[in-house]
Parts: sequence; structure tokens; C-alpha cells
Amino acid sequence: MKAIVCTKYGSPDVLQLKEVDTPTPKDNEVLVKVHAASVNAADVENLRGVFFSVRLVGLLKPKYKILGSDIAGRVESVGGNVKQFQLGDEVLGDLSVCGFGAFAEYVCAPENALALKPGSMTFEEAATYPQAAVLALHNLRDKRPIQPGQKVLINGAGGGVGTFTVQLARSFGAEVTGVDSTGKLDMLRSIGADHVIDYTQEDYTKSGQRYDLILDVVAHRSIFDYKRALSPQGIFVYVGGSTTAIFQALLLGPLISRIGTKKMGIVMSKPNIKEDLVFLKELFEVGKVVPVIDRRYPLGEVPEALRYLEEGHHQGKLVITMEHDNKT
Repeated sequence: MKAIVCTKYGSPDVLQLKEVDTPTPKDNEVLVKVHAASVNAADVENLRGVFFSVRLVGLLKPKYKILGSDIAGRVESVGGNVKQFQLGDEVLGDLSVCGFGAFAEYVCAPENALALKPGSMTFEEAATYPQAAVLALHNLRDKRPIQPGQKVLINGAGGGVGTFTVQLARSFGAEVTGVDSTGKLDMLRSIGADHVIDYTQEDYTKSGQRYDLILDVVAHRSIFDYKRALSPQGIFVYVGGSTTAIFQALLLGPLISRIGTKKMGIVMSKPNIKEDLVFLKELFEVGKVVPVIDRRYPLGEVPEALRYLEEGHHQGKLVITMEHDNKT
């Protein structure tokens, strides 16, 4: 099979399209013929080895040679102990907790990392959901469920997680402000943002407006800037961003939360919870949460997709498609 292989840390230039052996499923695993995958910021982080957690499992070179976590495809074979799936089932899943491997024509995954793909979704649409949509849902719901009429601000609203968050927050009845660059504002309005802010023209933390929930997908400010922009009972959630921002959220967030009424920190998302995927499917079917797909790339162009992701100009998700889609 063809796969994008990573044998050392570095830029997307180190990735190579190679022929590798098709994996064989273990007793508790399913072999999936991948029809589509999607790109996440975590793929760049794993490629470059920027975080301690990445280096902890692969100090000098990546532990996992095939990156990518989000898949949608069809079951090709099953291990002897698999109970939930059978040949031909259409599935989706997040492989970030079980070895990655999405940037390949086939991948093995434990059955508990997969769920049945809704028939109403295409493979490309389904591949956008497992990480980004679930992360958006958990960040909106887990610290304190959003209430109708509350003011929610999403910084970095135009990316993969951000576009799902905007739509989910609107579906919960929140008043949503999306912050991103000039070229993404019309798109944010089109998916339901009540207000948009061009971060190149305005610093929302200095505007005097207060928000009940701030979600930052590209955090780089001091945690005290976010605190200033929160309502008295407000919540700030770090979703992604700089190393400095994540350490402030981890170290200072709990302290600020204990000594005041404002809550600040990180939500630990749990992937592949069936109830979450069912909930998202229902919202998709009524048109309330629909993936925004910016570009599609064939498997051999994963490096180009990652470069585009790093540039930060993408609107919504980037999807990787497999050539064998056209043969089945």
C-alpha cells in the first residue's frame, strides 16, 4: 500500500510517499481501507516534535512513522475478537490514542477507536469530524454547559476546530463572536457568527466587551489578558497555541480558578465517544453543524496540505483523499 512516511522530525519536506506493507489486524483490531483523512494541527506538532509529550515517546525520531489521526473508510477485514463491525461497514475514527496511521491507504485500529459512519455523510465529510468536531463539542460543554443567550468568543474561529465551534455554539443558542483574519470573516458570518472581529485591526481583550466563554484555538496572549475579557462568572479555555500559553493555562489557570469566580484552563477531550458522534450526526442531518472543507489533496500531497495548514490561511478543514476511492 502507499503511505506518507515520517522517519525524522522536521518540516513537511521530510515526508515521503512510499510503498509499505499493508498491516494485518490483531484479534481486537479492524483493517480499514481509508477513503478520506483530514489534517489537524497535531499532525504538524508530531512532525516537528515541538511538544514535550511528543518527544517523551520519541526522543530523537518520531515513534509513529505514519502520521494522521482522522479517518473515514470501509472495513476490509476484522480480527477474531471483533464484535462491533463486519466486512463492508463504513466507519470513522480518531486514531490519536492508538498509534495514528491515517495518511495511508489502509490502517489497523482497535474496534473501540471506531464508530459507524452516518450514511448521510460522504467519506470526506466524515473524516473532518473525529478530532475537530469532538474537541469543539467538549470545549463548549464540559467545564460548564453553554446556556442560551450567553456571549461566546472563539479566537481562531476560521480553522477546523473553530468552524465547528462557531456552529455548535450557535446551535446551543449562544451569541457568537468569531475572531480571525480579514479573509475569513465572510465565511464566519455565513456559518452563523453573530459578530466577527478582524484580529489585524482590533484586540478583543482591550475592547471593554466581556464574554461568558472564550475559546482560543491559537492562544498566544498572557492568561491575564483573557481574564480581563471575561464576565464575572466567565470561563477561558485553551484549545491550542503557543507553548508559553499552554504552560500558563496548565500552571496559572487552576490557581486563578481557585481564588476567583472566573474559570481558566484546559479541557481534556476524550475521543471516539459514541454518544458524542451520534449527537454530532443529528446536528449534521438537520444542517446545524456542517463541515467547512477548504481544500482536498491526494495522498501524495500531504506535505503540501501541512504547509498550507502552517500558513494559517485555511478556512475550515483540509481533507486527504485516496486514489483507490475511484476504483471502488
